[in-house]
Amino acid sequence: MSATALAGAGALALVGAVVLVGCSGSDASAKNLTVSGAYIPQPVSADMAAGFLTISNPGSSQDELTSVTSDDGDITMHETTGGTMEEVSRLPVPAHGQLVFKSGANHLMFDKLKRKPEQGQTITVELHFAQSDPVVVKMPVKSATYVPKTGH
Repeated sequence: MSATALAGAGALALVGAVVLVGCSGSDASAKNLTVSGAYIPQPVSADMAAGFLTISNPGSSQDELTSVTSDDGDITMHETTGGTMEEVSRLPVPAHGQLVFKSGANHLMFDKLKRKPEQGQTITVELHFAQSDPVVVKMPVKSATYVPKTGH
């Protein structure tokens, strides 16, 4: 192979490496997660409540919700399948998709609350992900019969 051909092949390999590095670092999905529709229906009991929200992931890489924390009490994640509720430690946030928490399906359970959430108040939670930075969400307490326009 001539020196010119070797130089051309080397340049092509370098361009290919730069493109691959650029692709692996350019997926900003870990920074683009958004939360909408967050709320807590006013609970009947003083120390337990449920929470609902939607996490959107416009990026091309799946992430996972690994935990939810709050200074107001303990929070666990649950999914309901076939009428059976089960606590889970992780829930996928699909690429170009959403993780939806709604009544009768995925939901957050608040336990050992320090105060009974009343309509008009907010509870602050922090969502923790496998790849993304934590997201702080203020969840307003709505009436016990509140049904959002989004249906969750």
